[in-house]
Amino acid sequence: MMTGFRIERDSLGELQVPADALYGIQTQRAVNNFPISGLRPWRAFIWSMGLIKRAAAEVNRDLGMLDGTRAAAIVQAAREVMDGQWDSQFVVDPFQAGAGTSHNMNINEVIANRATLLLGGSLGEYRVHPNDHVNMAQSTNDTIPTAIRLGVLWRLEELLAVVFELAAALQEKSREFDPLVKSGRTHLQDAVPVRLGQEFGAYATAVERDAGRLQRAADGLRRLGIGGTAVGSGLNAHQEYHRRMVRRLTELSRLELYTSDNLFESMQSMADAADFSASLRTLAITLTRIANDFRLLASGPATGLDEIRLPAVQPGSSIMPGKVNPVLAEMLNMAMFHVQGCDLVVSLAAQAGQLELNVMMPIIAHNLFEAMQVTIAAVREFTGRCVRGLQANSDKAAGWLEHNAIVVTALNPLIGYQAGAQLVKEALASGRTVRQVAVERALAGELHDQAEGRPISQAEVEAALGNMRRLTEGGIFGGGMGG
Repeated sequence: MMTGFRIERDSLGELQVPADALYGIQTQRAVNNFPISGLRPWRAFIWSMGLIKRAAAEVNRDLGMLDGTRAAAIVQAAREVMDGQWDSQFVVDPFQAGAGTSHNMNINEVIANRATLLLGGSLGEYRVHPNDHVNMAQSTNDTIPTAIRLGVLWRLEELLAVVFELAAALQEKSREFDPLVKSGRTHLQDAVPVRLGQEFGAYATAVERDAGRLQRAADGLRRLGIGGTAVGSGLNAHQEYHRRMVRRLTELSRLELYTSDNLFESMQSMADAADFSASLRTLAITLTRIANDFRLLASGPATGLDEIRLPAVQPGSSIMPGKVNPVLAEMLNMAMFHVQGCDLVVSLAAQAGQLELNVMMPIIAHNLFEAMQVTIAAVREFTGRCVRGLQANSDKAAGWLEHNAIVVTALNPLIGYQAGAQLVKEALASGRTVRQVAVERALAGELHDQAEGRPISQAEVEAALGNMRRLTEGGIFGGGMGG
């Protein structure tokens, strides 16, 4: 009679393992010990570990350490893992024993059992052994940090593509919105004019610069410590193993990878991962700021700024008919808050390394890959469903600008700061525009050139305040110092 379990044995004794599971007893112990979050490893991590196991089998075969039959079976099983065929078999929670031994043994057992099946054996028979063959010349302590590096680099181009797409979409809106002059705002109070295109051009440049930070930080992840084994000494690995592994991983992944100049440092330090996480956090900060600006600029419409209109993608209220909310900007906010939280976990875990090892690597891996996934998906949707379809409300922007008394700043070189402040005070008190008040006082001979003491004319006021676009282009107007 068939049972639902098979019995496997290790140094601690016997344990039941699901009969059809490709994983084995050490994975099952981890499942029993760590039923914490229900989370599973990210695809980037599984792919990277599969890649390492494949490359190791090939290198150890070529070095005469592993027989060709077992090596071929391991390579085939590892390729299937990389292709996602056995994702359901990776069942260890990221909150687990330190360093990631359970993750490493999960993949060792899956590949060993699959390789055993390929050689005509049965599950749990281990004609290919998880430790002796699949894990040959390796340790959790060098495979897990190598997998973190490879997994980030595997998704790097995808990440950069969506970030540059967002920058391009913002730049396109910058060109489209360039003719629209509007009120600038500092401290959330009226300021001198800007063009809506200038605002969006600044957003585009900020995002582009964050992409550059991601690229720079990723370069540090290209140094691999595989071959350091337990502490960096390379014990139980062939002297050629490290160099050959990096070369083979480069060939298989088509990524730009380098040997480590200090394998002990590669075991101890997670600073490169923390650096990349920090660059993701910086991008998240930028995107949070932009999303906040979108929400503010689109606020209202009747009682807010209403200078831009975001695409209406869904009803905004279950009780208020006709309400439409800035849902894509809100989504981006929440996603970027999560990314910043992931970075905090990475930074705390990176500093928790002790002596020859950082035992917090599983949670570093999980949060880095989660941050990348959330960023890629959130930025893609924000770009496609929000940025590309947003429109400017030129009438509302012009209306706000017309009543912005701070444009008096353009008169400062002519009449001075104090006289300008009096004009603003009078305009606000009377409900008129500053231009109306300035022209009235000029006609009455009550405005004077601060340098020469002469009355200034209506024409000089109009020259300074009459062309709002010119006020967005820099320079000094009036006072004989520009035009």
